[in-house]
Amino acid sequence: VQQWASVFSVELQDFTTKFSGSLLLQKKLKDVESIIRIVEVNGADLLRDYSEEIERMLGSKMKSVKRLAESAEDADLYHEFNTSLQFDYYNSMLINTIDENGNYVELGGEFPLEENEHFNNLPVNTLQSNIQVPTNVYNKDPKLLNAIYNSEALNDVYINNFQRDPTLTWQYFGSSFGFFRIYPGIKWTPDTNGVVAFDCRNRNWYIQAATSPKDIIIMVDISGSMKGLKMTIAKHTINTILDTLGENDFVNVIAYTDYVRYVEPCFRGTLVQADLDNREHFKLLVEELHVKGEAKIKNAMKESFKILNEARMNGQGSMCNQAIMLITDGAMEDFESVFEEFNWPERRVRVFTYLIGREMTFAQNTQWIACNNKGYYTHISTLADVQENVMEYLHVLSRPMVINHDHDIIWTEAYMDTVLFNTKAQSLLLMTSVAMPVFSKKKETLSHGILLGVVGTDIPLMEVMKLAPRYMLGAHGYAFLLNNNGYILAHPDLRPL
Repeated sequence: VQQWASVFSVELQDFTTKFSGSLLLQKKLKDVESIIRIVEVNGADLLRDYSEEIERMLGSKMKSVKRLAESAEDADLYHEFNTSLQFDYYNSMLINTIDENGNYVELGGEFPLEENEHFNNLPVNTLQSNIQVPTNVYNKDPKLLNAIYNSEALNDVYINNFQRDPTLTWQYFGSSFGFFRIYPGIKWTPDTNGVVAFDCRNRNWYIQAATSPKDIIIMVDISGSMKGLKMTIAKHTINTILDTLGENDFVNVIAYTDYVRYVEPCFRGTLVQADLDNREHFKLLVEELHVKGEAKIKNAMKESFKILNEARMNGQGSMCNQAIMLITDGAMEDFESVFEEFNWPERRVRVFTYLIGREMTFAQNTQWIACNNKGYYTHISTLADVQENVMEYLHVLSRPMVINHDHDIIWTEAYMDTVLFNTKAQSLLLMTSVAMPVFSKKKETLSHGILLGVVGTDIPLMEVMKLAPRYMLGAHGYAFLLNNNGYILAHPDLRPL
């Protein structure tokens, strides 16, 4: 064995010397030895340099998004609404589609696409943006057409931004009417059933930019009258509300009959961060809820107000908006005293009510609760109504921001990007998005606080990490990034499952 080992080591050394070019390297080093010096790397200086580099890079992305927001707001300011507006736009589903007579279909037309290395070799059009409209939104609605017509102004800004900063990837505008203008323009492929379920208003970047951080208590009625379809709708409503929350928000879920029950007993009397793990945990527990008994809303309301008040007094939770989401098929008994004790006259906590089921017997009470606590009332009679009705609360929560014109720029947590589409995206990238709300500046509606939508751009985290090169950090060194919520944004071992 010893003999083998020595023969093997000699051969290995010869082989390495021959092919690694080490002799050449040694000779080169000899030539410059006199002028080479060893410098100790100062970690703090390195860190400061990286931080400045990353700030510069992210700063340029933020400027691009600001230019988009300003342009979208100005376009809306000078636009007169026209109910009979006729306007053909490029619908990303219909482009380059030909009917049986050999003509382009309506809202389609010729839209040249070329594969582009910078956009993962997807066929794109870098001279033009186009519009995606989800299946549940009518693509010729006058309100939609006016808003799309307005957003045409973004096209030049997209191109200009991309020329100024060629590292930009997708730039987009998600409208509160549901359409999504994306640059560069692409062909959008529906799923196997021909449906486009992608709705920009449900995306994390849209929701976070449109609202401030929030503390939310979801109260669900599990009394006997909620059995069957009502309970199915209620569970779906809770899941949809949970999907609108992110790392900056705090939440708890309470189920009530004649007594108050926390769906997760460990979270009794407190709020937990609405990160992905907690949201998924709540969803599993909500699935197991069963109906029984009769509904007594008063104690559950008291409990919810107590949690929110304590969080505010102790400086916990999001330190921003607070709301209670009440999901029930009707509120009967006297609940006014609870509001008098806990919420009036300041009305710090908004109460949103979701009336479940076809009957409207208790609609008046449920509506009264929302209207007297700065909330919003919706009636959900089928599963199909859930998504649209839940999204309404975001408009209410965004109003104070809109009225004060707080253009807060947000960064989302790291998420998997399938490069936006279910195309042949081989490269599932970890992304973060930077986004910013777009408000209506019109004098006559300024006090209504109208949100027009959200503009944003994606940044692959690989690009950020390139600014901290491994060779500067030595063989075992690496850089990592944490976000403001203590979650890892980028790390060499952060691999999406």
